[in-house]
Amino acid sequence: MGQLIAGPFAGQLLGQFGAEVIKVEPPGTGDPLRVWRELDVDGTSPWFRSIGRNKKSVAIDLRRVEGRELVKQLAIKSDVILENFKPGTLEKWSLGPSDLHPHNPSLVFTRVSGYGQTGPWAPRPGYASVCEAESGFRYINGFVDPETQGLAGPPVRPNMSLGDSVAGLHAAFGTVLALLGKQRSVGGDKGTTVDVSIVERYERPHTPRKAHFLIAIQSMLNLMEGIIPEYDRKGKTRGPSGSSVTGIVPTNAYPCLPSPSSPSLPTYIVIGANGDSIYTRLMTLIGRADLTGAAYAQNHHRVARQAEIEAAIAGWTGARSVEEVEGAMRGAGVPVGRVVSVGEVVGGEQVRARGAVRDVWVGGKEVGGGQGEGEGWNVKMQGTFPVLDGVDPQPKWAGPDLGAHTDEVLMADLGLSADAVLKLRRDGVVG
Repeated sequence: MGQLIAGPFAGQLLGQFGAEVIKVEPPGTGDPLRVWRELDVDGTSPWFRSIGRNKKSVAIDLRRVEGRELVKQLAIKSDVILENFKPGTLEKWSLGPSDLHPHNPSLVFTRVSGYGQTGPWAPRPGYASVCEAESGFRYINGFVDPETQGLAGPPVRPNMSLGDSVAGLHAAFGTVLALLGKQRSVGGDKGTTVDVSIVERYERPHTPRKAHFLIAIQSMLNLMEGIIPEYDRKGKTRGPSGSSVTGIVPTNAYPCLPSPSSPSLPTYIVIGANGDSIYTRLMTLIGRADLTGAAYAQNHHRVARQAEIEAAIAGWTGARSVEEVEGAMRGAGVPVGRVVSVGEVVGGEQVRARGAVRDVWVGGKEVGGGQGEGEGWNVKMQGTFPVLDGVDPQPKWAGPDLGAHTDEVLMADLGLSADAVLKLRRDGVVG
């Protein structure tokens, strides 16, 4: 029962590793992500075909009492209910834990929201962009003002919904933990709530004698490394650092000569030489052995001399093509990577060798190996990771058309007759 990104991404991960995922969508419109960004020839977003992979689409109107009753019956027969509505919505619909656990005591509730299910901010709408700001993540992303050491202008955001995807990853992880805990508990009858907040983490202790307990999961705040303990113990407020990272030298994006095929576009290469011996190899390679020795031996020495080190590296790369820099670095055993666009990622030899991008058939009938029969087309999408032995990494099917599995699920899982489903469709309860 998740829409847009966070909940659906969690479902995508679980579905690839064997879960049967039934996606409940509103009839007529479906998940808004179906028509976000670029649209394919059928009017559906290729992004939805990717994030909706391996799921069954059931169109049910949750605004109708009859629709909510159908969802209740599906939940009673399920192991997990995954939702990312505004906190309190399921309770308003009589689909919350207190409503469903009496009928299915072991049901796992995985709940994704901006600020969690509790606390004074719980009722607030929390999109990932806002939560990235509230978590402190946006403050450290941008270019530094040399006078204030704070942001020089607005923060730079990743050109993707990072907070949503991170929350979805935590939701999938929390779901697996809850299922593992249920498997290990005596009787396996404890209903667990996985409370995923995009911005932070909330923990509520549980009493073993109670039937229900809660696992709280960090999302964006979980990524913030040592920022909080550094602030607590040393009074340090980490700020933005452009394309480098605070306290680790050298690791940065360095300019190279423009490509002859695109002379107006800048090219950059990322060099990570923060290991002590790697640093020495790098500086010897670029002819700056004068910046090695005891005064530069360890990272904390180099942090104090960051400006001169970065200037020396940038001066050397800026006089050479990206190909020349990459070849020289690889020859010296220095970690290096080009800053590339999506086309170069899809065509990259490592990506192709590992099958990290998959062709998945849309329309008609898929017959295996990324091929189909009848009218349709292949859509490329990134694989689902990690790669596990014994788990087929090929998506079983692309995100389905809206309501493609409504009849199948209602008849096979709930035992409704074809006439009963037809009546529900005529009444507008299902699509």
